[in-house]
Amino acid sequence: MSRAVVIGAGFGGLAAAARLRAMGHQVTVLEAGNQPGGRARAFEREGFHFDAGPTVITAPYLFDELFELFGKNRQDYFDLAPVDPFYRVCFPDGRHFDYVGDDERLFEEISRFNPSDVVGYKRLVEHSQRIFDVGYTQLVDADFSRFGDMMRIVPDLIRLRAYKSLYGLVAQYIKDDALRQVFTFQPLLIGGNPFRAPGIYLLIHWLERKWGIHFAMGGTTAIVQGLTRLLGEVGVDVRLDAPVERIEVNNGRAKGVLLEDGTFIDADVVVSNADPAMVYTKMLDPSVRRKHTDASIARKKYSMSLFVGYFGTNKTYPDLAHHSILLGPRYRELLTDIFDRKKLADDFSLYLHAPTRTDPSLAPAGGESFYVLSPVPNQQSGIDWSVEGPRYMDRILDALDAEHLPGLRDNLATQFHVDPRYFEGELRSYHGAAFGPEPTLRQSAYFRFHNRSEDIDGLYFVGAGAVSYTHLRAHETKTRI
Repeated sequence: MSRAVVIGAGFGGLAAAARLRAMGHQVTVLEAGNQPGGRARAFEREGFHFDAGPTVITAPYLFDELFELFGKNRQDYFDLAPVDPFYRVCFPDGRHFDYVGDDERLFEEISRFNPSDVVGYKRLVEHSQRIFDVGYTQLVDADFSRFGDMMRIVPDLIRLRAYKSLYGLVAQYIKDDALRQVFTFQPLLIGGNPFRAPGIYLLIHWLERKWGIHFAMGGTTAIVQGLTRLLGEVGVDVRLDAPVERIEVNNGRAKGVLLEDGTFIDADVVVSNADPAMVYTKMLDPSVRRKHTDASIARKKYSMSLFVGYFGTNKTYPDLAHHSILLGPRYRELLTDIFDRKKLADDFSLYLHAPTRTDPSLAPAGGESFYVLSPVPNQQSGIDWSVEGPRYMDRILDALDAEHLPGLRDNLATQFHVDPRYFEGELRSYHGAAFGPEPTLRQSAYFRFHNRSEDIDGLYFVGAGAVSYTHLRAHETKTRI
């Protein structure tokens, strides 16, 4: 029986471990933190539960597949509940748009903003489905290890104009400025700027329409716990507090990993769910890296980082949606500040997660738990977050109190936040970028970090930084070895 080591117990690592085990490998998962999940870990404060990272669940069948590999039923491990509306998009002028899966209701929402855009939206949906049929259906399992893997679909992508910016593609069908924002914010969920992320990411729209948006009862961590329980049942060894210091290489092939405590674990296959840029620059000696040198990795453009505030309240807000996108007064200009100027702007747009709208058990009776996320520049900005972090949290809480959560300040039960230092330090992300390389046209598909390392035989990557379409959603990872 061959031996496989998986570095990182995020969704990609746990999924890879399951598939490796089903293929007959002896599998050990090594997680640096004190709980599995990676970005999908959880925080507990004073009776309030907070999912640390992913909250939007799509394509549940991919979870089902992992359990079916062993003749088991995913529903016996955790439950997924549909969320309606998918998102509520709130504008600074007080208007809001409920993005839902039902056509009749969705057309009514569009009509409230611009009736003539209903016809344009129908054409946009048809276009997104065609892109989905190429970019997802045909490529979800492609690893793009060869340039020809990408070239064979280039004619289809050109025909579908998938090389254009997503915003530019949507603008051809939708004329209302507010609706353009509604149908173009999705690349931000994977670290992309809608004004330069290629139109192929329009497939996210059809993906959401096709399978809906779901939430795991008990929080996203319930998925992590379910997968970890499955791995235990089938003989996978999941070790916590086991940070990897180095991947050992012999004659160009990965031979195992050395932990920070000096323990060596040999392996025939090493699969990394860690940030590829960090793995190449910190876990592999420069002498074994011909393609992924420090200089080549430094030349890439990296995604934005995130500021995430967590807070619990002693009151409830029953009129709030589960997922809210709170847009600020600027759109393109704010994104330019974040991605290009790397400046902490005076204004912000926010994602507000209210999980107790679906699962009240995540907060004490009569209270609610919240998570508010703001895209911010990565650590290339030089921002001193030890100073700016508390100020930024106060600004966000004040804005929520004034506009969306009246009485918030008077009813706060607990609060804390994480910022780019958390992504760079605890999560070991290059430059504190929350999503690895920015998904631009020149950093997508073949041009992203490959699932199969070009430098080291027997070394593979899964997760947010790698190619295939594993970076569209962390929970959609499928691994082929």
